[in-house]
Amino acid sequence: MTSANTVRVLGIGGSLREGSQSERALRIALGAAAELGVTTELIPGPELVLPFYDTALPDRDERATRLIEEIRRADGVIVVSPGYHGALSGLVKNALDYVEDLREDTRPYLDGRAVGLAAVAFGWQAAVTTLDQLRTITHALRGWATPLGASINSAETKFDEAGGASDEKSVRTLRLIGQQVAEFATARAR
Repeated sequence: MTSANTVRVLGIGGSLREGSQSERALRIALGAAAELGVTTELIPGPELVLPFYDTALPDRDERATRLIEEIRRADGVIVVSPGYHGALSGLVKNALDYVEDLREDTRPYLDGRAVGLAAVAFGWQAAVTTLDQLRTITHALRGWATPLGASINSAETKFDEAGGASDEKSVRTLRLIGQQVAEFATARAR
């Protein structure tokens, strides 16, 4: 854990498109966490363009090093992935593969961290299966998936640049996920 005075929540996700629907969803959840007084950091999709993860290659480029260090410092994590063809994006999966670099840490992988999860896809099937995969990966990485996750159908819900969405229920759900991560991280830091 970081110092008791500084609780950190890291947001990871989005797509390669700046301001994507999944990135906007992530910003809503991260904003709700920040309102509870935690320090937040965002690594959006365009910053997740990393070499394919390879355990045999110990050298990391600047972006991969930043990702690993931000995860290492984080007390909580929020991950939002677009759903492509019924699965999380390769961009987000590859970023999560880099968590393997924390295997020898005092807090290995995502151990002891609350992880809020959401999937945004054009259709319910991809949104639901993507969220399920994110939960499975989080558990494999020893993270504590928050009780609430979000599957958002972007055919029905559109996020705007002002931090809202056409469906208020989606906004409430994302905000609650951010709050759950911040509350868990803060409780663990005490």
